[in-house]
Amino acid sequence: MPIYEFYCADCNTLFNFFSKTVNTTKQPLCPRCKRKKLKRQMSTFARVTGAKKEGDLDDFPVDEAKMEKAMGLLAREAEGMNEEDPRQAANLMRKFTDATGVTLGPSMEEALRRMEAGEDPEQVEAEMGDLLEEEEPFMFGEKRGRGTKRAKPRRDETLYQL
Repeated sequence: MPIYEFYCADCNTLFNFFSKTVNTTKQPLCPRCKRKKLKRQMSTFARVTGAKKEGDLDDFPVDEAKMEKAMGLLAREAEGMNEEDPRQAANLMRKFTDATGVTLGPSMEEALRRMEAGEDPEQVEAEMGDLLEEEEPFMFGEKRGRGTKRAKPRRDETLYQL
């Protein structure tokens, strides 16, 4: 059951919404303003230790429109996916990297190749866990500037119903 992040530009706040199903189109109203539809945000897939300093994830160097399109595609494909098949999970990750232009780190790439070959993901993690923990899972080219920065948004920790 997914949790989606939405952003209100008026409040400069991120909100979490729980959905009982994969829902890629619904846009709730801001729980604080009650007058503006929120904009869906791309949730990061980084582990907590992935950010080297405060603000690193604010400059996520992937085009937001491209990321939203990729997430919509992945959400539709994930609905019919057999979660027990490592090849399907690897295929989904491969489609994500192709759609966004994100490159996997060397250890993540090796783990993905092993899953594409049908190896059990738990076995791959057991054998490669230390390597995967030590390196950044995704690699990016040059960071692109985004102009004037806005203050970092507040995060509302309440889990709302979508």
